[in-house]
Amino acid sequence: MSKSLKVATLLVAGLIATPALAGQFGLGREALPEEVAAWNIDVRPDGQGLPEGHGSVEMGEQIFSDQCAACHGDFAEGVDRWPELAGGRDSLKSENPIKTVGSYWPYLSTVFDYIRRAMPFGAAQSLSPDEVYAVIAYILNMNDIVDADFELSRENFLSVNLPNEKGFIDDPRPDVPTVSAGGPCMKDCKPDATITMRARILDVTPTDKENPSGSIE
Repeated sequence: MSKSLKVATLLVAGLIATPALAGQFGLGREALPEEVAAWNIDVRPDGQGLPEGHGSVEMGEQIFSDQCAACHGDFAEGVDRWPELAGGRDSLKSENPIKTVGSYWPYLSTVFDYIRRAMPFGAAQSLSPDEVYAVIAYILNMNDIVDADFELSRENFLSVNLPNEKGFIDDPRPDVPTVSAGGPCMKDCKPDATITMRARILDVTPTDKENPSGSIE
Protein backbone atom coordinates (compact mmCIF):
# COMPACT_ATOMS: atom_id res chain seq x y z
CA MET A 1 0.00 0.00 0.00
CA SER A 2 1.37 3.43 -0.96
CA LYS A 3 2.10 6.08 1.68
CA SER A 4 -0.63 8.37 0.32
CA LEU A 5 -3.17 5.55 0.37
CA LYS A 6 -2.26 4.72 3.97
CA VAL A 7 -2.73 8.33 4.99
CA ALA A 8 -6.08 8.48 3.22
CA THR A 9 -7.20 5.26 4.91
CA LEU A 10 -6.23 6.54 8.35
CA LEU A 11 -7.97 9.84 7.69
CA VAL A 12 -11.21 8.13 6.66
CA ALA A 13 -11.04 5.82 9.68
CA GLY A 14 -10.54 8.84 11.91
CA LEU A 15 -13.50 10.66 10.38
CA ILE A 16 -15.73 7.65 10.86
CA ALA A 17 -14.56 7.05 14.41
CA THR A 18 -14.71 10.68 15.51
CA PRO A 19 -17.64 12.76 14.20
CA ALA A 20 -16.09 15.83 15.79
CA LEU A 21 -13.05 15.39 13.56
CA ALA A 22 -15.34 15.11 10.55
CA GLY A 23 -16.92 18.42 11.54
CA GLN A 24 -13.48 19.96 11.87
CA PHE A 25 -12.73 19.16 8.25
CA GLY A 26 -16.15 20.36 7.10
CA LEU A 27 -17.27 16.99 5.74
CA GLY A 28 -20.92 16.03 5.82
CA ARG A 29 -23.75 17.38 7.95
CA GLU A 30 -26.43 16.10 10.27
CA ALA A 31 -29.43 14.68 8.42
CA LEU A 32 -32.45 16.95 8.38
CA PRO A 33 -35.66 15.72 10.06
CA GLU A 34 -37.47 15.53 6.72
CA GLU A 35 -34.62 13.46 5.26
CA VAL A 36 -34.82 11.01 8.14
CA ALA A 37 -38.61 10.83 7.79
CA ALA A 38 -38.29 10.03 4.07
CA TRP A 39 -36.31 6.88 4.89
CA ASN A 40 -38.02 5.95 8.16
CA ILE A 41 -41.18 4.48 6.62
CA ASP A 42 -41.13 0.90 7.89
CA VAL A 43 -44.32 -0.49 9.42
CA ARG A 44 -44.20 -3.08 12.20
CA PRO A 45 -46.69 -5.79 13.21
CA ASP A 46 -47.76 -3.76 16.24
CA GLY A 47 -48.79 -0.89 13.95
CA GLN A 48 -45.79 1.31 14.66
CA GLY A 49 -45.04 3.42 11.59
CA LEU A 50 -48.54 3.37 10.12
CA PRO A 51 -49.48 6.74 8.64
CA GLU A 52 -52.87 8.37 9.01
CA GLY A 53 -55.23 7.39 6.23
CA HIS A 54 -58.02 5.13 5.05
CA GLY A 55 -59.15 3.40 1.89
CA SER A 56 -62.10 1.24 0.87
CA VAL A 57 -62.30 -1.94 -1.20
CA GLU A 58 -64.17 -0.03 -3.89
CA MET A 59 -61.49 2.64 -4.07
CA GLY A 60 -58.77 0.01 -4.06
CA GLU A 61 -60.34 -1.90 -6.94
CA GLN A 62 -59.92 1.09 -9.26
CA ILE A 63 -56.37 1.81 -8.11
CA PHE A 64 -55.44 -1.85 -8.41
CA SER A 65 -56.86 -1.96 -11.93
CA ASP A 66 -54.87 1.10 -12.96
CA GLN A 67 -51.60 0.46 -11.12
CA CYS A 68 -51.31 -3.25 -10.33
CA ALA A 69 -53.43 -5.41 -12.65
CA ALA A 70 -50.94 -5.40 -15.53
CA CYS A 71 -48.71 -7.68 -13.45
CA HIS A 72 -50.99 -9.15 -10.80
CA GLY A 73 -54.25 -9.55 -12.76
CA ASP A 74 -57.60 -7.82 -12.28
CA PHE A 75 -58.45 -10.13 -9.38
CA ALA A 76 -54.91 -10.45 -7.93
CA GLU A 77 -54.59 -13.86 -9.57
CA GLY A 78 -51.22 -13.05 -11.18
CA VAL A 79 -50.27 -12.62 -14.84
CA ASP A 80 -47.74 -14.88 -16.53
CA ARG A 81 -44.86 -15.26 -14.05
CA TRP A 82 -45.79 -12.26 -11.88
CA PRO A 83 -46.81 -13.16 -8.30
CA GLU A 84 -50.29 -14.21 -7.33
CA LEU A 85 -51.63 -12.14 -4.44
CA ALA A 86 -54.89 -13.98 -3.84
CA GLY A 87 -55.95 -17.60 -3.52
CA GLY A 88 -53.92 -20.60 -2.45
CA ARG A 89 -55.66 -21.02 0.89
CA ASP A 90 -54.73 -24.35 2.52
CA SER A 91 -52.22 -25.13 -0.25
CA LEU A 92 -49.01 -24.79 1.77
CA LYS A 93 -48.87 -28.49 2.65
CA SER A 94 -49.55 -29.58 -0.92
CA GLU A 95 -46.99 -30.47 -3.59
CA ASN A 96 -47.64 -27.13 -5.27
CA PRO A 97 -48.01 -24.49 -2.54
CA ILE A 98 -49.33 -21.11 -3.66
CA LYS A 99 -47.90 -18.35 -1.50
CA THR A 100 -50.20 -15.34 -1.48
CA VAL A 101 -51.25 -12.66 0.99
CA GLY A 102 -54.19 -14.86 1.96
CA SER A 103 -52.36 -18.18 2.17
CA TYR A 104 -48.85 -17.40 3.36
CA TRP A 105 -48.08 -13.85 4.57
CA PRO A 106 -48.15 -13.60 8.38
CA TYR A 107 -48.80 -9.92 9.08
CA LEU A 108 -50.76 -7.19 7.31
CA SER A 109 -48.01 -4.72 8.25
CA THR A 110 -45.67 -6.56 5.86
CA VAL A 111 -48.14 -6.02 3.05
CA PHE A 112 -48.44 -2.31 3.84
CA ASP A 113 -44.69 -1.83 4.18
CA TYR A 114 -43.90 -3.59 0.90
CA ILE A 115 -46.55 -1.89 -1.19
CA ARG A 116 -45.77 1.53 0.25
CA ARG A 117 -42.01 1.09 -0.19
CA ALA A 118 -41.68 -0.76 -3.50
CA MET A 119 -44.91 -0.69 -5.52
CA PRO A 120 -46.10 -0.12 -8.19
CA PHE A 121 -43.24 -1.68 -10.11
CA GLY A 122 -41.30 1.11 -11.78
CA ALA A 123 -43.07 3.83 -9.76
CA ALA A 124 -42.18 2.96 -6.18
CA GLN A 125 -43.51 5.22 -3.41
CA SER A 126 -45.87 7.01 -5.79
CA LEU A 127 -49.01 5.91 -3.90
CA SER A 128 -50.44 8.08 -1.15
CA PRO A 129 -51.21 6.50 2.26
CA ASP A 130 -54.94 6.48 1.39
CA GLU A 131 -54.19 4.65 -1.87
CA VAL A 132 -52.05 2.06 -0.07
CA TYR A 133 -54.82 1.42 2.46
CA ALA A 134 -57.31 1.06 -0.40
CA VAL A 135 -55.17 -1.35 -2.42
CA ILE A 136 -54.64 -3.52 0.65
CA ALA A 137 -58.38 -3.49 1.36
CA TYR A 138 -58.99 -4.75 -2.17
CA ILE A 139 -56.36 -7.50 -1.85
CA LEU A 140 -57.94 -8.58 1.44
CA ASN A 141 -61.32 -8.74 -0.25
CA MET A 142 -59.90 -10.84 -3.10
CA ASN A 143 -58.67 -13.26 -0.41
CA ASP A 144 -62.14 -13.38 1.22
CA ILE A 145 -60.74 -11.87 4.42
CA VAL A 146 -62.96 -8.76 4.43
CA ASP A 147 -66.31 -7.86 2.86
CA ALA A 148 -66.76 -5.69 -0.21
CA ASP A 149 -67.91 -2.71 1.86
CA PHE A 150 -64.84 -2.79 4.13
CA GLU A 151 -62.67 0.28 4.65
CA LEU A 152 -59.15 -0.14 6.04
CA SER A 153 -57.61 2.58 8.19
CA ARG A 154 -54.95 3.14 10.78
CA GLU A 155 -57.60 2.77 13.48
CA ASN A 156 -58.80 -0.72 12.48
CA PHE A 157 -55.58 -2.02 10.90
CA LEU A 158 -54.59 -4.25 13.82
CA SER A 159 -58.03 -5.87 13.89
CA VAL A 160 -57.25 -7.67 10.62
CA ASN A 161 -55.40 -10.97 11.08
CA LEU A 162 -54.06 -12.93 8.14
CA PRO A 163 -54.91 -16.66 8.02
CA ASN A 164 -51.33 -17.90 8.24
CA GLU A 165 -50.17 -15.74 11.14
CA LYS A 166 -49.83 -18.75 13.42
CA GLY A 167 -47.83 -20.58 10.76
CA PHE A 168 -44.79 -18.53 11.77
CA ILE A 169 -42.83 -18.74 15.01
CA ASP A 170 -40.48 -16.22 16.60
CA ASP A 171 -36.77 -16.85 16.13
CA PRO A 172 -35.08 -15.33 19.20
CA ARG A 173 -31.55 -16.29 18.22
CA PRO A 174 -28.86 -15.84 19.40
CA ASP A 175 -30.44 -15.70 22.86
CA VAL A 176 -31.73 -19.28 22.91
CA PRO A 177 -30.52 -22.59 21.46
CA THR A 178 -31.34 -23.17 17.80
CA VAL A 179 -33.15 -26.19 16.42
CA SER A 180 -29.84 -27.80 15.47
CA ALA A 181 -28.66 -27.35 19.05
CA GLY A 182 -31.56 -29.30 20.52
CA GLY A 183 -34.38 -26.79 20.34
CA PRO A 184 -37.99 -27.42 19.27
CA CYS A 185 -38.58 -29.95 16.51
CA MET A 186 -41.56 -31.21 14.55
CA LYS A 187 -42.80 -34.73 15.15
CA ASP A 188 -40.57 -37.58 13.91
CA CYS A 189 -37.78 -35.29 12.71
CA LYS A 190 -35.12 -36.99 10.64
CA PRO A 191 -31.47 -36.41 11.55
CA ASP A 192 -30.27 -36.43 7.94
CA ALA A 193 -31.79 -35.34 4.64
CA THR A 194 -31.97 -37.93 1.87
CA ILE A 195 -32.70 -37.52 -1.83
CA THR A 196 -36.09 -39.06 -2.62
CA MET A 197 -36.38 -37.90 -6.22
CA ARG A 198 -34.38 -35.97 -8.76
CA ALA A 199 -35.02 -32.66 -10.46
CA ARG A 200 -36.48 -32.87 -13.94
CA ILE A 201 -34.08 -30.25 -15.29
CA LEU A 202 -30.81 -31.99 -16.07
CA ASP A 203 -28.42 -29.18 -15.24
CA VAL A 204 -29.67 -28.72 -11.67
CA THR A 205 -29.46 -32.32 -10.51
CA PRO A 206 -26.40 -32.89 -8.28
CA THR A 207 -24.05 -35.65 -9.33
CA ASP A 208 -22.93 -38.46 -7.04
CA LYS A 209 -21.07 -41.76 -7.20
CA GLU A 210 -24.13 -43.72 -8.28
CA ASN A 211 -25.14 -41.17 -10.88
CA PRO A 212 -21.99 -39.28 -12.00
CA SER A 213 -23.67 -37.66 -14.98
CA GLY A 214 -26.64 -36.33 -13.03
CA SER A 215 -28.98 -37.81 -15.64
CA ILE A 216 -32.58 -38.69 -14.93
CA GLU A 217 -33.23 -42.40 -14.73
